[in-house]
Amino acid sequence: MVTSALDPRAGARGSSILPSGLTLDHFQRVLDQGGFGRFLLNSALVGVGTVLLAGLLALLAAVAVARFRFRFRTAVLIMVLIVQMVPLEALVIPLFVQMRNLQMLNSLIGLTIVYLAFSLPFAIWMLRGFVAAVPREVEEAAYLDGCGWFRMFRSVLLPLVAPGLVATSVFSFIVAWNEFVFAFTFLQDEEKFTAAVGLHRFFGQHTNDWGAVMAGSTLITLPVLVFFVLAQRRLSHGLAAGAVKG
Repeated sequence: MVTSALDPRAGARGSSILPSGLTLDHFQRVLDQGGFGRFLLNSALVGVGTVLLAGLLALLAAVAVARFRFRFRTAVLIMVLIVQMVPLEALVIPLFVQMRNLQMLNSLIGLTIVYLAFSLPFAIWMLRGFVAAVPREVEEAAYLDGCGWFRMFRSVLLPLVAPGLVATSVFSFIVAWNEFVFAFTFLQDEEKFTAAVGLHRFFGQHTNDWGAVMAGSTLITLPVLVFFVLAQRRLSHGLAAGAVKG
């Protein structure tokens, strides 16, 4: 992908691994003429919104199902699993009709809500395991030290489940960043296209601009790699931080 993006003859390079030369014309054309910078910004807005909302809602829901006993608790967990089993393609038409009735088509906020619905089941189920693995004695010790529930949640429980929160954030970001079908279906305004939909513009009916396609694919891949590398460093950061007094 990278060598094709840098190859001035990307469309006719054949099976060669090494490029015939080096050029940044494909990247320049994608960013300047193709308006790919705007598409990347839209994807970033949708991805960050999905990560923040999914992390907050999933963490609160995971604490509820792991720590509290309430009616239909088992039914809620079963429904979370059932939602994960539904093929996404089967939801395109129903969600399109629903978003149209809510007047949220062609909206980045509406698209963020859709991605949030896809990310929550996995995030809730994973974070539930992290919350359940934290001994209740740690929370009880915080209460004995004078902490209220919110102080215990912020200073004790949150650092201990931080690795799971980071893992679910990576998953939510990748889902929102790479998704194509719903973004292509819900967005009509070119200025609101995400990167995956914007990349589709370089595929023609009879020919494809492979240099631009590979340059755009490289630009889409780099933020995911950077985000994963930054998140990976913090996966083990909160394992014991919340159990240390002070």
